Amino acid sequence: MARIRVEGDDLVIRPTLWEKAAAHRGDVRVPLTSVCRVTVEPDWWRTMRGSHRSGTCVPGLVCIGTRGHQGGEDFVDVRPGRPSVYVELRPSAPFRLLAVAARNAPEAEALARRLRRAAPNIDASTPWRQPLPVPG
Repeated sequence: MARIRVEGDDLVIRPTLWEKAAAHRGDVRVPLTSVCRVTVEPDWWRTMRGSHRSGTCVPGLVCIGTRGHQGGEDFVDVRPGRPSVYVELRPSAPFRLLAVAARNAPEAEALARRLRRAAPNIDASTPWRQPLPVPG
């Protein structure tokens, strides 16, 4: 299972070797200044916005890789039956959302708290994920 870590001024997602092969990419690295909101979602399928772009998605088993939508791209590494930690990013970041499955709800909440403390410009105005922007 992928790990989310804070390394210096960056948030890094380190997938396992098989996840890297399934996602068709290596680690995901974004600056902590790009993080605008961190939430936990118990329903893994709520991650699935847009359409599959690259990686592997087997319905009911795993979805890992990138998904595209009108607002940009998301990186997901989620599984059914596991809560996911959602990291919303500002438009300047390479992705709009990072979603990574956790083993259980307490682990997901603990990770979300750590990320909120580490990111310098968290938007705490709402405790839930924001909708996609509507194209102009």
